[in-house]
Amino acid sequence: MSQSTDNAIPRFETPIVETHCHLDYLDDEGLHETLDAARVSGVERIVTIAVSHSNLDTVRQIASEHKQVWCTQGIHPHEANDWNSEVGAQIAAGCSDNRTVAVGEIGLDYYYDHADRRAQAAAFDAQLAIAAEQDLPVVIHTRDADADTRAVLANHSRALHRKGVIHSFTSSLELAEFCLDEGFVLGFNGITTFANADNVRAVVAATPADKIVLETDAPYLTPAPFRGRPNAPRYLPVIAARIADIKSLEIESFLKLVRQTSHQLFF
Repeated sequence: MSQSTDNAIPRFETPIVETHCHLDYLDDEGLHETLDAARVSGVERIVTIAVSHSNLDTVRQIASEHKQVWCTQGIHPHEANDWNSEVGAQIAAGCSDNRTVAVGEIGLDYYYDHADRRAQAAAFDAQLAIAAEQDLPVVIHTRDADADTRAVLANHSRALHRKGVIHSFTSSLELAEFCLDEGFVLGFNGITTFANADNVRAVVAATPADKIVLETDAPYLTPAPFRGRPNAPRYLPVIAARIADIKSLEIESFLKLVRQTSHQLFF
């Protein structure tokens, strides 16, 4: 897919940081084409996210080979049944890589329950401890688990000096307020453009602009008007424009705040 077909993607002056995508899952086009298209759209830096023990090394390799890409190390709650001390040691070792900027994607998912909830809690707890030991921020996934996410974070928040991001935020306003009060930021993506996402837009409206980071979660959650295509970092300006509109902010001013927050968090 060439950039010339994406005429609905705006181009802004302020560079954008893609804080959450899965470059190793983007198999509809070559990685170089994906990165080139992102650059044309004004995306300056990309964080590609680890989700399982099988792609910890993969994301680090991608980041090492492409100067605009950084990565994380962590196990998604869907993979928590595979958690053990050896995986924890691999994550801790991967955190020493100078292209690793966070521990994640970690957390709790009670919507799908692909992993036992006790296993999810154990993996989440252990990885938060790794982040504190490594002095790295965290990238947190939470779905239908507000109370338990809040309880776990309350136990670890003080030790997490660099805090982190609650990615793809779709939870309650109450959890948003708790996380913001604890010093975390919220990540928003193409869901903000979905017709049935008034709850997410309400949280966007209530979140201070300097506590927001932008993400695509590519190849998932493609924003309108590109639904039906695999998502990619090139679509970040569409998401940025929608969020600025929700917040009634001038887009370049908003992007400057978001860029500063993203750099402070990860770089």
